[in-house]
Amino acid sequence: MPILTLPPPEKREAALYERLRALGIAWKTYEHMPVFTVDEADTVHDSVPGGHTKNLFLKDKKGGLWLVVLRDRLRVDLNALARQLGAPRYSFGSADLLIATLGIEPGSVTPFALMNDAVRAVRPILDEGMLALDPLNFHPLRNDRTTAVSPSDLLAFVRACGHDPIIATLPEVAP
Repeated sequence: MPILTLPPPEKREAALYERLRALGIAWKTYEHMPVFTVDEADTVHDSVPGGHTKNLFLKDKKGGLWLVVLRDRLRVDLNALARQLGAPRYSFGSADLLIATLGIEPGSVTPFALMNDAVRAVRPILDEGMLALDPLNFHPLRNDRTTAVSPSDLLAFVRACGHDPIIATLPEVAP
């Protein structure tokens, strides 16, 4: 498999903002140290208002690709989610597949990357509970920034990228 290279973070971020501008979507971006996990992101939450999120890039047993966008502290039961959606069993997508499909590297997964999914290979699943938070915070195609948008603008963005998101109540891992 050839080694995939990505445009520099500045170019990816600028392309996102151009897309948001073209769609008439308002946003606010916050700079911070790079964060790769929900726990690391806790260090920036105090300075970034709104709903904090995490994003799971998944591959099902038959090769289907999924992007689950949810509240950062929700512990989703992936087996139950697969059953709920009638999908084959999920596993996490590889870094190479993430780069090839969504044009971002691990640690920067975001629904904004759907703009890079020209063949619409990825099915987005949005946590219904997350959509009640305003604003919503996501990486702008790099993990040293957080960009806030309204829930309605997130939906408009995903749909403008040619995706019809599944909005679902996500099953949680039993305590």
